[in-house]
Amino acid sequence: MRRILVDSGILLSYYQQQEPLHAAVVGFFEQTAAQLITSPICIAEVLWLLGDQRDPRVLSAQNHLLGAVSHGGIAVIDLLPEDYARIAELNERYADLPGDFADLTLVTISERLDVAEILSLDSDFAVYRRFRREPFCRVPLG
Repeated sequence: MRRILVDSGILLSYYQQQEPLHAAVVGFFEQTAAQLITSPICIAEVLWLLGDQRDPRVLSAQNHLLGAVSHGGIAVIDLLPEDYARIAELNERYADLPGDFADLTLVTISERLDVAEILSLDSDFAVYRRFRREPFCRVPLG
């Protein structure tokens, strides 16, 4: 089965109708048969970025995302203790980029699971390298 890493920005775009790529992201998720993979840090980031859960729309979006994870629609890969050492290495290597812990967790998971494909709106994934040399394969939305 095809496996694709999914960044926080994609997940956020799915839930925010005002995002320019919202319809494309929804369409991609509805059409794909691939296993979508992310990290718990990306999930936490999206839950936080969605906003105040006292807003019923935010609470609904947060619970929808949590439901997608609990039902296996999005596989969340836990970080292992050794992943943190690799993340620290990546943090040093990419110190000139705006540091993003969530992104670096995806780089680490991509190496551990050997998944090169990523669905992301983040241009940093054009710079990040897997195994110190291999570029990511960006998955187009359309």
